Amino acid sequence: MRLNQVTVTMADLDAGGRFYSTLGLKPIVDARPRYARFVCPDGDSTFSLHQGESDGGGTTIYFECENLDQTVSNLKQAGLRFVSGPEDKSWHWREAELFDPGGNRIILYYAGANRIDPPWRVTR
Repeated sequence: MRLNQVTVTMADLDAGGRFYSTLGLKPIVDARPRYARFVCPDGDSTFSLHQGESDGGGTTIYFECENLDQTVSNLKQAGLRFVSGPEDKSWHWREAELFDPGGNRIILYYAGANRIDPPWRVTR
C-alpha cells in the first residue's frame, strides 16, 4: 500500500493555491473554486485542496526537505511567515512550522534515516 494524497479543506482555494505553489508544489488539476490538486516536487505524492469551511481543525501536514534551512530561508524571502524553526527536536528531526491560509498546520522538516528508522522503532 502506498499513500497517494492528502486532501485538506479550506475556504479560499485561490489563497491555498498560491500558498502551496510557493511551497513548491506543482498544480496538476484546477477545478476551482471547489478542488485543486498538486504533485509534490520530490517523488510522486499528490496533495489536494477541497473547498469548504474549516479552520484547519487539528490537521498537520509534514513535508520533508533535504535542505531545510535553505528552503525556509527561501520561503521567508517569498513572503511566507513561520511561527518557529528551523530547530532540532528531541525526536531527531529538524523542523520549522507555519500555517496555510485555511489554518492547517504545516511542518517542514528533515529527518533523514530517523523518519522510518528511529532509535526507538518498534520492529527492526
